[in-house]
Amino acid sequence: MEIICGIDEVGRGPLVGNVVAAAVILPINYDLPGLNDSKKLTSKQREELNLQIKSTALAWGIGQASPAEIDQINILYASLLAMTRAFHEMLNNFSVEPNMVLIDGNRCPELSYPTQAIIKGDSKIPQISAASIIAKVYRDQQMMELHEKYPEYGFHHHMGYPTKQHLEKIKNYGVTPEYRKTFKPVKAILLGSNQ
Repeated sequence: MEIICGIDEVGRGPLVGNVVAAAVILPINYDLPGLNDSKKLTSKQREELNLQIKSTALAWGIGQASPAEIDQINILYASLLAMTRAFHEMLNNFSVEPNMVLIDGNRCPELSYPTQAIIKGDSKIPQISAASIIAKVYRDQQMMELHEKYPEYGFHHHMGYPTKQHLEKIKNYGVTPEYRKTFKPVKAILLGSNQ
């Protein structure tokens, strides 16, 4: 019997906050209406599915890498690190072990289990779709918390992505500790303010 774990991460593109990954093992022949790539769903749909997935999955875990780690090892390796942490978090909390791990994208983290990367896996593989939803809801909650802390930046709108409005806010209000300082737009603003 093939027990598949799906892993996906969110938050590679934003200028601020953690990169977040989730690992999920679903029951065999699992059928959840509406399960899809998190980017194709509304936030309300994601939140409802997030609760359903967590209550019915055989196992799930969340992992993340901080802005400091992203700046230190770069976003690709930080994403792989978040994936590894999500996977180990899942194994630590549940007694189910997969015999195959499917990763969204083209690179696999180093795990002591068979892994396979699948391009656009979040829209093809239910386990990866489920992981993308859990990770996205978790990261969006973090952005809402940042919005409470710094309402002037508008994090609840752009979720940390480099929109025109967001870049103007950074120019006006500066760079908070949660920013990824090696990301070009942030770096440019930091260099500009030092001159």
